[in-house]
Amino acid sequence: MATRSKEKAAQRRENAEKRPHATAKYIRISSRKVKVVIDLIRGKSVDDAEAILLYTPKAASEPVLKLLRSAIANAENNLELSRDSLYVAEIYANQGPTLKRYRPRARGSAFHIRKRTSHISIILDEKE
Repeated sequence: MATRSKEKAAQRRENAEKRPHATAKYIRISSRKVKVVIDLIRGKSVDDAEAILLYTPKAASEPVLKLLRSAIANAENNLELSRDSLYVAEIYANQGPTLKRYRPRARGSAFHIRKRTSHISIILDEKE
């Protein structure tokens, strides 16, 4: 058993991230393809980031836009922050689990298909 588990849990809750954030897990796009899109909006205001994502012709822009809107809603509803003062402080895409499939090929061999997933996280912050 862990010692002082109630005190440790209270300390974790107290030191929890105070900035608005959102996370999307198991998105069925490779993290390399997502990183191309998220590099476009890092450090931008939320209105600029939303406009960039709306007109970016990449498959990853749709889940990233949905995640950005979720983080904005978290900021407005949970932390009562104004949308005008928010910007994208941190955004990153980590690799998720890979689904492994096989395709039959000539002479009884098999071809490995790796369907990659990603976990995307976004953290907003207020401008000073």
